[in-house]
Amino acid sequence: MRRSVGETIGDIRLPAVDGTDFGLDRIAGKRFMLSFFRFAACPFCNLRIHELVSRFDEFGDNFSIVAIFDSSPANLRRHAQRHRSPFPILADEHNIYYREYGIERSLAGTLKGAAIHLPSVLHALFVKGYWPTSFGGKLTTMPADFLVDEQRIIRAAHYGRDEADHLPIGTVTNFARAAPIQIR
Repeated sequence: MRRSVGETIGDIRLPAVDGTDFGLDRIAGKRFMLSFFRFAACPFCNLRIHELVSRFDEFGDNFSIVAIFDSSPANLRRHAQRHRSPFPILADEHNIYYREYGIERSLAGTLKGAAIHLPSVLHALFVKGYWPTSFGGKLTTMPADFLVDEQRIIRAAHYGRDEADHLPIGTVTNFARAAPIQIR
């Protein structure tokens, strides 16, 4: 079932690309974007991770990103370790959180994304070298992004309509740099 604005999220415990076990307690008190990606070798996903890593300093000190891939830890390390990410990149090999957050699969969304974002995929493949050399995970998984406040309350929920559809960076930056929300 899809998650909605106003819901409180529980803990997330998954293996990270750096070999550690991650829990949300590591980023307690910070706002964050919980971002669900497709399989670890997905060119669109690696392009998005590259963009997030490159622009991470723009988000400020009280913000993090939690990136989750439909992948085994070994496959995720093979494809995502090169990003040297300042935020956790996690493997949800058994789709535990994909199911909990109602992450969708769509063949039509996969085909639509490949067609309308052709220049981006060509850039990912030929300029960045993000070749999908292995397909550990589901090819038809759609992305999703959630902006979560300091109290773990979802403030924005975005379910991708195609394989490259994420929240715009400007939306993420505005949320990350906004004043803390006061709970009374």
